[in-house]
Amino acid sequence: MKADEDVRMISAEAPILFAKACELFILELTIRSWLHAEENKRRTLQKNDIAAAITRTDIFDFLVDIVPREEIKEEGAAGSDVESGGCGGSRVPYYYPPAGPGGVMMGQPAMDPAMYMPAAMAADVAAGDGR
Repeated sequence: MKADEDVRMISAEAPILFAKACELFILELTIRSWLHAEENKRRTLQKNDIAAAITRTDIFDFLVDIVPREEIKEEGAAGSDVESGGCGGSRVPYYYPPAGPGGVMMGQPAMDPAMYMPAAMAADVAAGDGR
């Protein structure tokens, strides 16, 4: 915003909202990538996991040119819950982080993130595994 000479003023809230949007975007992509790594019985997130998450999720189509298709390896079983299908592309629901004080985020009630995580991941997080 500061680099664009056409932008005269930036409200104090704008950078904060952009930072939160970036945080949610990275969180969503990371969780979907982690699901791919777990499908392949790995505990290390790799570039091909991110590429698979991008390929399987319709809203990430704008990233397809950034992560080349030829490097995507499909190791998981066909018919998994993460594959594309139905309205909106992916069957995995979007993740929304826990809200701040009062259980409200941006004017909407907060959702429980545990209901969007695979059981093993939720158990590790609850145990304080640090992932």
